[in-house]
Amino acid sequence: MASLGIGQGEVSVTPLQLAQYVALIANNGKSYVPHLVKGYVDDATKQLVPFKFNEISTGIKKEALDIVKQGMFLVVNGAGTATRIRMNDIKIAGKTGTAQNPHGKDHAFFVCFAPYENPKIAIAVVVENIGFGSTYAAPIAKKMIEAYLLKDTLKKEIKTVPEIREKLIGAINEN
Repeated sequence: MASLGIGQGEVSVTPLQLAQYVALIANNGKSYVPHLVKGYVDDATKQLVPFKFNEISTGIKKEALDIVKQGMFLVVNGAGTATRIRMNDIKIAGKTGTAQNPHGKDHAFFVCFAPYENPKIAIAVVVENIGFGSTYAAPIAKKMIEAYLLKDTLKKEIKTVPEIREKLIGAINEN
């Protein structure tokens, strides 16, 4: 029972559940059902119709969540275990983890959200049989954040060059 406090023992969660929990922290205690698509194209109008996702309030006090968020911010931007993924232009809040594996190398974990001030993405990375979360999982999350958030920035920037805009947006969307 004592090992539950450090995330070991009978703790069993999926990476999706970890990402959903981090999103709940980033969204000040509000949770949403995970989804794979934002909407659908209406056959008649040919317009994108966004899905409406019900907000689930957890009742967790904002003050408590702010303490957790500040701690996660310091993991990356203070003297924490994930300082190697710090970025100047995007502030990341995260938590590293290493799960002991009695059958081989440890499992690496990292959960995060970004940007810290206005979260747009929550991520959970699990890499089995490899070692520390800060060494292996956190750098993968950083690459995912860069790909997701900087893709939007690149799309805005290339709108100023109409002759190559469509070609570049197509290439970005393929990746």
